[in-house]
Amino acid sequence: MIGEKKIRNLIRGFAQSAERFAERPALVVDRERLSYGQLSCKAQSIALAILKTEEDPYPLAALLAYRSVTAYAGVLGILASGKGYVPLNPKFPIERTRTMLLLAGCSTLVVGTECLRELPALLARVDRRLLVVLPEVAEPMSLPANFPNHRFVFADEIPSANGLVYPTAVDSGAVAYLMFTSGSTGVPKGVPIYHRNVRPYVECICDRYEVTAEDRFSQQFDQTFDLSVHDMFVAWERGACLFSVPERSVMAPAKFIREQQLTMWFSVPSVIGLLSRMRLLSPNCFPSLRCSLFCGEPLLATQAQLWQQAAPHSIVENLYGPTETTIAISHYRWDADGSPRECVNGIVPIGWSFAGQSACVIGDDRQAVAAGNSGELCLAGSQVTTGYWNNPEKTCEQFVRLAGMGERLWYRTGDLVQQDERGCLHYIGRTDQQIKIRGYRAELQEIEAVLRKVCGTEEAVSVPLPSSNGSTEGVAAFVSGTAELDSDRILSSCRQLLPDYMVPWKIYSVKELPLNANGKVDRSQLAERLKGIPE
Repeated sequence: MIGEKKIRNLIRGFAQSAERFAERPALVVDRERLSYGQLSCKAQSIALAILKTEEDPYPLAALLAYRSVTAYAGVLGILASGKGYVPLNPKFPIERTRTMLLLAGCSTLVVGTECLRELPALLARVDRRLLVVLPEVAEPMSLPANFPNHRFVFADEIPSANGLVYPTAVDSGAVAYLMFTSGSTGVPKGVPIYHRNVRPYVECICDRYEVTAEDRFSQQFDQTFDLSVHDMFVAWERGACLFSVPERSVMAPAKFIREQQLTMWFSVPSVIGLLSRMRLLSPNCFPSLRCSLFCGEPLLATQAQLWQQAAPHSIVENLYGPTETTIAISHYRWDADGSPRECVNGIVPIGWSFAGQSACVIGDDRQAVAAGNSGELCLAGSQVTTGYWNNPEKTCEQFVRLAGMGERLWYRTGDLVQQDERGCLHYIGRTDQQIKIRGYRAELQEIEAVLRKVCGTEEAVSVPLPSSNGSTEGVAAFVSGTAELDSDRILSSCRQLLPDYMVPWKIYSVKELPLNANGKVDRSQLAERLKGIPE
């Protein structure tokens, strides 16, 4: 690193591992095992296709792939070309994917064969000319439609790897990846994470958990979920092997953990609840695990206890961090003897910030509150990004300077927390209408914006479904002001505009929405109604 101008590239750790451990396994996906040398060759070929086929000065390239070799080689290839990557999810509605692609501004798209069915509908909706790289598609006939406005590069046109030199350093302002989160206006928000943000995280995690080339990492998260960055780049930084959990095993991975003898596990806590309900968690059923991390939603004390019993040789840690703060920014290690007494409302603490990162709890006046009082959690440090992608208004709302703290920029998380006398942070709830569904952030306002559009009424409210284990599984919707309610049509329309986890499970027609004393919709009353409705 030269001053603050250049920083270490995110891909540099993988490149060094490929040099040191060329024959060691780097990736196991869809029953295929690739060594570091093999994965590096595929990544270099994709990078060369991007660099040599057509001049594209834009700093980002998109990736439409899912749990395939191209999904992982594509990430590496895009980074190796000097660009940041923008993951797109074939399970999302086409219109949402199109919106993300256009907001990102990419003119290069790398596509896996598993996404060929979705590709024509996406290309038909994109006016901008795209360079479409298809590393595993041999010929144009494989495409179900012809698109003369776009430039395609098929497998036989992609240059073979010939010792492409990976970029070792990038400008400090270079984006490593851009991910989209739910937006309260109905439009997803782009969160750019820079190399300068993600490098400190990777280095911190590798040291904290003493990662080695012998480790075997889970890859449970979709690549549109920023926790996937941890799986890939923490593993590859130290020459470890990444095991992509098959789609059929994502929510019930017990057999996969045992068969692959995983040592490093990372998932949302919902997985624990589901395995417990399926009676797949028993004492010492995961003896190979040495490190178990959970993030993305509140971790219950009962869940931590169950997992610790199932993985007795593993440390169990609760990590916390919004996308804006790069994967995770605080930690709390579970201790079977002392931790139950430290939990608030049965929720495991989110703990302390990683070294070099800072937390501040503020009140409505944006002044720091005393220990023991609740307030909004604000975060700052090298891991925290500086704003939203081409969205200055939202950036000004969430990225602020606090009185008495100089020019430092703080991210307002919207999370309500308490900090005890030891500095340990405890999650209490939200200050707004954002919820977590299976670890994904979802704005109730975004769901409601879609409901208003498809129902033809302004009176539509979404409410989290009641949960007995602390994890929100989904939402229900209440609609008023429409003469006739066609639930099937409404839900079908919602599926075309929202990812599956945000689509309401059921639509209820009500004569009128209840209001509170301030004249606002009384969501708590609607939530109580849901408790009384039989499943």
